[in-house]
Amino acid sequence: MIHYTIGSRNPAGHYFDVTLNIAEPDPAGQIVRLPAWIPGSYMIRDFARNIVEIEAMRAGEPVELIQLDKSSWRIADGVGAVDIRYRVYAWDLSVRSAHLDTTHGFFNGTSVFLEVMGQSEQPCTVEIVRPQIEQADTWKVATTLTRTLGDDFGFGEFSAQNYDELIDHPVEMGDFVVFDFDACGVRHDVVLSGRFDCDCERLAKDLSIICEQHIRLFGEPAPMARYLFLVMVVGDGYGGLEHRSSTSLVCSRNDLPQPGQSEMTASYRGFLGLCSHEYFHSWNVKRIKPAVFVAPDLSQEVYTPLLWAFEGITSYYDDLALLRSGRITLQDYLELIGQTMTRVQRSIGRKRQSAALSSFNAWSKFYKQDENANNAIVSYYAKGALIALCIDLKIRQSSAHEKSLDDVMRLLWRDYLENGAGVDDERIQQLVSQVAGEDCSALLDEWINGTSDLPLAEMLSLLGVKLELRAAENDQDKGGKAASDLPVSSIAAQLKEVDGGVKVIATREDEAAQQAGLSAGDVIIAVDGLKATLAMLQQKFRLGEPGVVLHLHVFRRDELMTFDVTLQPAAADTVVLTVEQPDNPALRNWMQQ
Repeated sequence: MIHYTIGSRNPAGHYFDVTLNIAEPDPAGQIVRLPAWIPGSYMIRDFARNIVEIEAMRAGEPVELIQLDKSSWRIADGVGAVDIRYRVYAWDLSVRSAHLDTTHGFFNGTSVFLEVMGQSEQPCTVEIVRPQIEQADTWKVATTLTRTLGDDFGFGEFSAQNYDELIDHPVEMGDFVVFDFDACGVRHDVVLSGRFDCDCERLAKDLSIICEQHIRLFGEPAPMARYLFLVMVVGDGYGGLEHRSSTSLVCSRNDLPQPGQSEMTASYRGFLGLCSHEYFHSWNVKRIKPAVFVAPDLSQEVYTPLLWAFEGITSYYDDLALLRSGRITLQDYLELIGQTMTRVQRSIGRKRQSAALSSFNAWSKFYKQDENANNAIVSYYAKGALIALCIDLKIRQSSAHEKSLDDVMRLLWRDYLENGAGVDDERIQQLVSQVAGEDCSALLDEWINGTSDLPLAEMLSLLGVKLELRAAENDQDKGGKAASDLPVSSIAAQLKEVDGGVKVIATREDEAAQQAGLSAGDVIIAVDGLKATLAMLQQKFRLGEPGVVLHLHVFRRDELMTFDVTLQPAAADTVVLTVEQPDNPALRNWMQQ
């Protein structure tokens, strides 16, 4: 009924060439549409802007194609099969869109496959054609679309039961490295594209243990027959996007475990946490999902107050799985969760925006941050993870450590398996009270819909873990561990060394730098008559007492200005977690299940 062909006559120009054949178009005028956003990334991206040519043909003759709006077209009235041919510009090296050159190709279906309106539930087939360049002679194809023609990892034909499935299987093509591992009887493939060195055996072992940890949390069998990690390796990059049986990832070369390297570096730990996060989404968001995401309208924003749970709970379990699976130590984990606490603690926006409102306004605020974001919003990822921690520990406290957030997730999974329906706005709170054995609704409402600080120190004390606050060493200090040589003063601004001086990235609302008149984008060129460097300013922060006035010469655009800024006490906004009771049974229980 619906068949797509995708290839490229000009990869150097970054163009995918697509043909859509509709066997039985609506005779009154078939409408086709490209999504405006991709599930898992909550921002309107207007993928149709990358269509640079489009035409329709019936029986070899041109058919009028009328554009209705920014992303949809209508074929003129008529009977008989129609071919729509179009060219898509693909030069976004990210997990969200499409990228093509003479070294590789990658695409998400939302970027390249027009939806046939009114026939979205019809089966689809896709032929992926080798690009017409010599370099592609040795290319392979990786995707979890169901293969109907061709060898494994070869070009050929694939199928999907409907449009929703079609756009949920990203595709990578190129001279990639591929290896596999087994997790609870499920084959998992890892595809690495780009230039890199990697101890693939170590990566496979670590990922298999992490994946098994997640599968066993929810209970076997796994929800997919096969899983694929698609990893684009670049010089500097980080990110991921979940799909029903795969994930698209971008990482830096140094994030991969190097041959001969046995230690757990911070960068490799971060990469494993990213893989863990996207894999947990196989349950939490790809199957267990907000009710409004069951059949979302991909042409416009779809609002939910629940992203704190679907991203935040996932962000809680991603690194916790590394601890429970023995990939990292307790000290490593406390450093990571301490960094999350630090991000929230440093956000003035946490006093203005709840986790629920952060979720609801993801489209216009979280995904469109500016220099004032720290003063205006809170991350539903970070605060959501801390809410999940508090919920987990509250359930453990109320149930004498017999129950936990794990049980809530398993009940949500049971709900999905029984009816496939989405999660309404109150379901998670109801299950928390059910599992805890007491009414937690008022407490959860305060945590989720309120702007008061979470009782993290109190909750962590149940595990014998102590929370302390200190000043930040510098702008690169993420927190999570002890530090020395701390500053006594600050100007309450985020600073970065640039050519010609020190750039103000952001200022904290109604504190020293902002009170003096400094703004984001200003470049400090001199301090007290001497050339400004970041090291010099940091030295003044370490030694200068609060109340000392710094005389600054600053360029704002091309205008030279002067400001007097008064040093203020360095804020104690950086979290350090330490274990005071290493033999605490509650701590051991939490680490294991």
